[in-house]
Amino acid sequence: MTDVTKVKLIVNEIEQVPESFLEEILDFIRFLKIKAKTNKLETMIASESSLKRDWLRPEEDYAWRDL
Repeated sequence: MTDVTKVKLIVNEIEQVPESFLEEILDFIRFLKIKAKTNKLETMIASESSLKRDWLRPEEDYAWRDL
């Protein structure tokens, strides 16, 4: 299923729900966006501590000395 198809299905479903659910749907979409950003940030932080061992080696300093 393509992304366009998924979007059309989601829009179709939203158009059919009672108006009283729309605020809750909006809150859920915002929650998912925040969750995705948080997960990305956590991955970046975890990667930094793992890669720091390699970055701080004298060999790395030597390899990048001319930049």
